[in-house]
Amino acid sequence: MLVLETPATMRAWATVQRAAGRRIGLVPTMGALHEGHLALIGAAAHHADVVVVSIFVNQLQFNRPDDFTLYPRPIDDDLARCREAGVAVVYAPTQPAMYPRGFETFVVPGALADPLEGAGRPGHFRGVTTVVTKLFNAVTPDVAVFGRKDYQQLAVITRMVADLDMSIEIIGAPTVRERDGLALSSRNRRLDTAQRGAAVVVVAALDAMEAAIAGGQHNVAEIHRIALAVVADEPLAKLEYAEVVDPSTLAQLRVVEREVLAVIAVWFGDVRLIDNRSIIAPAQPVLAPPISPIQ
Repeated sequence: MLVLETPATMRAWATVQRAAGRRIGLVPTMGALHEGHLALIGAAAHHADVVVVSIFVNQLQFNRPDDFTLYPRPIDDDLARCREAGVAVVYAPTQPAMYPRGFETFVVPGALADPLEGAGRPGHFRGVTTVVTKLFNAVTPDVAVFGRKDYQQLAVITRMVADLDMSIEIIGAPTVRERDGLALSSRNRRLDTAQRGAAVVVVAALDAMEAAIAGGQHNVAEIHRIALAVVADEPLAKLEYAEVVDPSTLAQLRVVEREVLAVIAVWFGDVRLIDNRSIIAPAQPVLAPPISPIQ
């Protein structure tokens, strides 16, 4: 397994692979790899001949300096996991290699980046689209795999690739979860024991939203109230948002009429966890017209 640190060496390797007719798969990460990342690597290997994993903690997408500073960086463990998974290259550029002195060009996303994560984390998606574009330019992948846990990120990148005519297939891989349902996340390792126990409230809130919809609740305000009550029962949790949105536009809905996306963000101390779930509303019963009495 190679470890490459500059865009030039990464592109040179990719050029050789393309000349040999090999498809390149990319799994962009910020490191602190877990089983969810390994599932993404497996998906990339299914669609490509060689897999590149990028490891780069992208300062541009952090709106809080402390979050960037505290983000876990177990690079030796990450390299070992990649080697065991059969990764061909780990692309681990340095900050100066990615953003050299004088850097001033950014990729600005559209309306998909405005609500939810975009509203609470100003500049976050501009940082995401900029770094992903740079990774795409260095790796030149045929396919790139992203997890559906970060649903809005997946939507923004898919839109960017389409809008900018990038010839890259974007694959959204299912969320990998712990036994208790908590979505795997690199930030989970920052939770203390009590917070980790409390974190299952994220799943409980999504369960409650889905149960309400399955039970015939179509008023989104009421569904939000239900999720709020679930999280409020956990003293270590603080709800940032729990919304029901259109899966295509991420626009907030007032009424559930079809398939929707439930999205949630919850704080546990200074650790913020997100999750989502696709929910299909039950079909409304078709009522037969009243029978007219026989005259």
